[in-house]
Amino acid sequence: MLSKAQHAFRLSKAQHARARARANKKAAAAADGWVAVPVDQKHARLLDTLTSAERKQYPITTGLLDYFPDACAEVAHISFLGNQKHNPGEALHWARGKSMDHADCCARHLAQRGTLDSEKIRHSAQLAWRAFALLQEELEAEFGYALPRGATAPE
Repeated sequence: MLSKAQHAFRLSKAQHARARARANKKAAAAADGWVAVPVDQKHARLLDTLTSAERKQYPITTGLLDYFPDACAEVAHISFLGNQKHNPGEALHWARGKSMDHADCCARHLAQRGTLDSEKIRHSAQLAWRAFALLQEELEAEFGYALPRGATAPE
């Protein structure tokens, strides 16, 4: 449950749409020597759709990496191990279409939190990776964001 203060910082779908429109206008107006690439809904990332003031409400370094440096490192390690398992010999990428049952895996890893699996991998780290995957896919579906650069579409 969000507090009143947290709720006040959440952006509505209409605010996201207005921010995308502003980003498109800025991209179209910035044409003196630079090649402006319009930010459309299918290629934008969440931060691309926000104003400078709105971006201050998404402190990735001070609000995520500085809070959880070791946890972020563990989640990154899960990405590495998952790539070795699902894409052996390939550059690191999230192969969408492989192991897509994020919600069920979240529940399983939550039930096994505080323990290691048979390969000595922390269930809580796997839970965090699956929660990130679930959230990323929800945001993409809701706001039409393109696949992140580190992901490939299902085959």
